[in-house]
Amino acid sequence: MQKMPSPIVVMGVSGSGKSTVGAALAQRLRVPFADADDFHPAANIAKMAAGHPLNDDDRRPWLETIGQWLAEHCGDGGVMSCSALKYQYRVQLRSHCPGTRFLHLFGTPEVIGARQASRPGHFMPASLLASQFDTLEPLRADEGGVVIDVAQSIDSIVDEYISRTGGDHRGERSDGENI
Repeated sequence: MQKMPSPIVVMGVSGSGKSTVGAALAQRLRVPFADADDFHPAANIAKMAAGHPLNDDDRRPWLETIGQWLAEHCGDGGVMSCSALKYQYRVQLRSHCPGTRFLHLFGTPEVIGARQASRPGHFMPASLLASQFDTLEPLRADEGGVVIDVAQSIDSIVDEYISRTGGDHRGERSDGENI
């Protein structure tokens, strides 16, 4: 029995390249793309723009909205860029579509800080980068995902993801092992 395509969440701290890599991955897989930043309520954006990190209560309704998008694409595939920093957030997202896969874009604070400095005008100020790293909980082995270093080109990241997952976004590698 062939599995239906599962959505992929491209996750990581602010400035890791989630939106850029997510859009490139979606284009390569020929599936829809959405950016979780577009789902933030105005209050969340104002809070971050004022230099205050979001807390779990701020994130919960936002994650529900993202989860609904994932549910709508469960079976058709899609790529969502979303920080998904904590394990509990990823559990919440997967509750809407259990087969959701994760691509964690990992980079050092120095690499990410340099990237953030090159994107002026974003609502997430560089001053909140430390809070992002403090909140980040790495992917667990049972979460169905891969971790890729961001210190390479976008095409290389997409190629590596596809290579490591066998080009299959259905939750199973081409050799039959779960990812």
